[in-house]
Amino acid sequence: MARNTLDNVTPLRPGLTATANVLSTAPADDRHIPFIDLQAQRKRLGQGIEDAIARVLDHGRFVAGPEIDELEDQLSAWCGARYAISCASGTTALSLGLSALGAKYRDAVFVPAFTFVSPAEVIARLGCIPVLVDVVEDTFNMDPDSLVRGIQMAEEHGLTPRGAIVIDLFGQPADYPALQKIATAHDLWLMADAAQSFGASLQGRNVGQLTKLTTTSFFPSKPLGCYGDGGAIFTDSEEIATEVASRRQHGQGDDRMTHVRIGMNGRLDTIQAAVLLEKLAILGDELKKRNRIAARYAEGLGDLVDVPTIAPDRTSAWAQYTVRLKRAERDQVREALERDRIPTAIYYHTALHHHAPYTGYPRAHGGLPVSEMLARTVLSLPMHPYLETDLQDQIIERFRTAVATARGG
Repeated sequence: MARNTLDNVTPLRPGLTATANVLSTAPADDRHIPFIDLQAQRKRLGQGIEDAIARVLDHGRFVAGPEIDELEDQLSAWCGARYAISCASGTTALSLGLSALGAKYRDAVFVPAFTFVSPAEVIARLGCIPVLVDVVEDTFNMDPDSLVRGIQMAEEHGLTPRGAIVIDLFGQPADYPALQKIATAHDLWLMADAAQSFGASLQGRNVGQLTKLTTTSFFPSKPLGCYGDGGAIFTDSEEIATEVASRRQHGQGDDRMTHVRIGMNGRLDTIQAAVLLEKLAILGDELKKRNRIAARYAEGLGDLVDVPTIAPDRTSAWAQYTVRLKRAERDQVREALERDRIPTAIYYHTALHHHAPYTGYPRAHGGLPVSEMLARTVLSLPMHPYLETDLQDQIIERFRTAVATARGG
């Protein structure tokens, strides 16, 4: 533990999962535009990645090697949180965070319905009750008004409201000032899920220091990703940091043979830490590139479809570039782009309450109409720092043509 330091994706076509396309390692050429181009990033990093891995192979400390401490120090310094604790995955981070915040059996924990299943998954697995709330249409993030209605519903049904997992979907921080006012009024904690937003900011403060506890994921497709699974927890609380570090190591106490709480094997591998150190060194520059690409998308498509809206007091890490089309035209546009060998993805084609394991969990008063609407209308376009201007122009041009065709133009 560093101190004082810093997907389920819908298939593109039958038999071909979007995960395979999202994590494309093929270089761009006349026949193929990667959705996320990890090979271009690897080419930029050059021999650095191989040398970093070789150092781990040489010293042989594949678990809890020196790169772990170095990574945690640098992550903490990067975002400004006092403590950074690495772990095995973003889902592991969520589970460790919920335990450290004191979530108990049958506590109500609020989560947006338009997101990946992992936040609701860890709530349910800990024996808590995920209460689904709606999101805001223009930012895709948790709707403060729906959170209030969710709290009312939980209390009416005899549940104890305990906290909320707030997901920064697609890279932009949620409206934490508004959500925190609600949380304070109802004695709730907020946990930020920054799996897609690490590197973003709100009102001049970096993601990682916006709530009592923040989690992130280093899945390869994230803005900061390793070459496998990985994650981290950020906090300014020494008490929380100590508990998280203990729980990720089987509940370890002062030595390896002493266990003071129930934990898990939740450690990050040393080799993944070595990879992340190399990638963290270029993250700032990559975020600038992502923002330039997002701006060009907005300029090229903003008159045609609903493009993402970034609040003036925030920045985005642009994990995805997601537009909204009319329901009737989305499939036509997607199929046309596929014929042109331009990959797309739908994040997320099914709201949480329509997945079989979550149909019976409570929902905020007023329902989840925005989450349901977004599931029918969103479409994500290729987004990564190495999307060359000519390829982006090609995507924009063919997207415009596909939309015009779908609309009978």
